Amino acid sequence: MEQTMRELQERIGYTFRRQELLKSALMHSSYTNETHLPKYKCNERLEFLGDAVLEVTISDYVFREYPGYNEGRLTKLRSSLVCEYTLAICARELGKYLLLSRGEDATGGRERDSILSDAFEALIGAIYLDGGMDRARTFIHTHLLKDVEDKSLFYDAKTILQEMVQAGPDPRLEYVLTREAGPDHNKEFTVEAKIGGKTYAIGKGKTKKGAEQIAAYQTILLLKKRRR
Repeated sequence: MEQTMRELQERIGYTFRRQELLKSALMHSSYTNETHLPKYKCNERLEFLGDAVLEVTISDYVFREYPGYNEGRLTKLRSSLVCEYTLAICARELGKYLLLSRGEDATGGRERDSILSDAFEALIGAIYLDGGMDRARTFIHTHLLKDVEDKSLFYDAKTILQEMVQAGPDPRLEYVLTREAGPDHNKEFTVEAKIGGKTYAIGKGKTKKGAEQIAAYQTILLLKKRRR
């Protein structure tokens, strides 16, 4: 465990003085339930704190970097940067280090967007408590505020993709639901984004609309990459 924690700290570029904070940030509620630890030991409290640190940091960043944006555009940009999917992308490397129950691990918890995004916010909260606001801000800038222009496309992904497709040779854009799994209270939808009948990207989400948005966003990034 100690070696694993050292490896993670090297990856994120921050060494904790209080190692217990790092462990708490990685501890999912399923793990505390399985090991009969108190509920407050899981990462939910740190997530609560990290969410607040993240919001003020991102708000400050977009306010300063986009002086020509009105409140509506600033809010939309911030929403794209702090949404579950964007945070989960930034937190992929955390997956292998998470403390999960055996059941959660077996059902793909290490790759689940909601768990990854929560852990990312919890890690921000832990860094804030351990090293202060400046260190938390540095972590956010390093791991989240890269490729801001690409991430900003997420909020309006379906509209942007529609406009891109209509300007191309084949204007046929459709979203096809290929899978619906899980109980009613915890559904997962899988959707393919197709242009001219060809699949470009796949999105998974808690709702069909959310899955479509992710598929649209991934398709935009693919199209942009091909045009470079």
